[in-house]
Parts: sequence; structure tokens; C-alpha cells
Amino acid sequence: MKKKIFSLNQLLKAIDLDFSVDKKANVIISDIGDLVLAKKNTISFFSNIRYQDQLKKTEASAIFTKEKYLKLVPKNITTVICKNPEINFIKAANFFYPDSYFSTVSNKKLNLKEINKKFKTLKYGINLYLEKDVKIEKNVSFGNNVSIKKNCIIGNNVIIGSNVVIENSKISDNVHIGDGSIIGKKGFGFKFINKKCLRIPHLGNVIIGKDCEIGANCVIDRGSIKNTIIDDRTFLDNLVHIAHNVSVGKDCIIAGQVGIAGSTTIGNNVVIGGQAGISGHLKIGNNVNIGGKSGVVKDIEDNQTVMGYPATSLKNFLKKNK
Repeated sequence: MKKKIFSLNQLLKAIDLDFSVDKKANVIISDIGDLVLAKKNTISFFSNIRYQDQLKKTEASAIFTKEKYLKLVPKNITTVICKNPEINFIKAANFFYPDSYFSTVSNKKLNLKEINKKFKTLKYGINLYLEKDVKIEKNVSFGNNVSIKKNCIIGNNVIIGSNVVIENSKISDNVHIGDGSIIGKKGFGFKFINKKCLRIPHLGNVIIGKDCEIGANCVIDRGSIKNTIIDDRTFLDNLVHIAHNVSVGKDCIIAGQVGIAGSTTIGNNVVIGGQAGISGHLKIGNNVNIGGKSGVVKDIEDNQTVMGYPATSLKNFLKKNK
């Protein structure tokens, strides 16, 4: 649950930050957000020159940043100069959302009588768990031992296998989800402070577009600040892991045991071969083919075919491996 609103000064004192801030320190801060989604009275952070375009367009009222980036911040935004903008942003997020780390079992679950009355076309197996705020459209089918937790919307004609756990997610129409998949759980997020790990709270959701297929035993993490997105008609094989804040475009095919690290963007019509790994904060263009067991460590432009570790053009890979 999010805490109440504060002045920026009050927030900075509450998180015990040694700070330097300009004369607008009494600006009201009611939430945290990334540069893209931040609105008025929201605090965000800027610590990577790659996101300069987002900084120019952000609606945030205040920004954690380093002194060397001060001239890049729009003049209408209050700046908080600090050595570790991301870490201080995490502290602010922890302050606003102290209970955001792990889900707990709610006492607001529906009993079978309530389920049958509320969702007349729903088909389900044994041991169904639904929380009261769940929304489910028509002609949905669940297997055995399914748990649909808080903050979930399930569209029309969705088929969900057995032993599936979903929370903090919107599942669009005609999606199939295989047995054992977990969608919308906290991602693998932490930062080091004085050689100790600090957990990053996860506040985003998972959005799965229409006509997608999620294989068995897949894991799709909820976003840390923004949403994790799987767009329309994208198919995931079994044992695929999609980390927090990843965005996968339309009509993509991702084979088994692929892992995509946090905040990477995948374009449309991308094919990723089995056991490939993609590093975080990358941009993979449209119509890209990535060979099996490849390791992608840098951006890939549109219409490229790559393979190997580190992944290179197919022509270069074949030349090196004659």
C-alpha cells in the first residue's frame, strides 16, 4: 500500500539522504515512476545517457541525478543531486511502497458458490483459488490447482493449464498458458549498498496481448516500475524466462530455455532460437533472427540475423567457424 503525499524535503529526510536540492524543494511528491510514465508530483531518476530523450519528455516533478547530468535536466524539473540516483530512487520507492516485495495469500478469496455465480461460463478443475478483485471474461478454462491472485484481468476464450499462478497481470483474449507457468511475480531486482543487497520493489504489471501462447513452466516477471509486455500473437516455448520491464513485440517466436534480461526491448517478427540469452537494457530491432545458444550483449538493428557468443552477423559467425 502506497504511503501519503509529502514535500520533497520531507521525503528526502525520511529516506536519510545526504542531498543537494534547488529552491523548489517544497514541491509535493505523491509517487515514484520511470521517466516515461512519471506524472506531475512524481519523482524519477536519470543516471544513463541512453535515456536522454526520455528525460526531455518526462512529466516528473523531481529527478534524482548526478551533478554531471544537471545541465541535461529540463529547467521545470526539481533536481536532487546525489552520487547514486538509482539507489536513492529505490529508497524512495521502498518508502512509498513498503509492502511491495512478495505477495501474500489474501483473505478476500471467492468460495466456489461465489465463483459459479459471478463467472457463469468459467470452466475449472480442482483447487481453484480466485481473489475477489479478479475480473474474468467469457469462455475461460482453467486446469487444476490454478491460483489467480490480486490485480488480474483475464480476457475472453483464455485457456490456462494446471499449476499456474498469475497475479498483477492483464491477459488478453484468446491466450493459451501452459502448465506450471508463473506470471506477474516479483522480478530479480537488487542493488548493492555498502556491499549489502537492497531489494528493488516491483510495482508494474504484466500485459499479454491477444492470441499469444505461453508454454509450460515459463516465468514472466512483473515490471519493477513500468510494465512487462508481451504483444499480440507472440509465442513462447516451454521454459522461457522474461525478466522485469521487458517489452516483446508482435508476432515473435521464442524457443525453449531462452532468457531475456530486464528492460530489454524486442521488436516485431523476431525469432529467438533455443537457449539464447539476451542481456538487459538492449534494443533488438524488427525482423531479427537470433540463433540458438547465442549470447546477445549489444543492440541489434532491424532485419539482421545473428549467432554465436558474443552474437555477431551470421556471415561473420560462419567465417569464424569454418
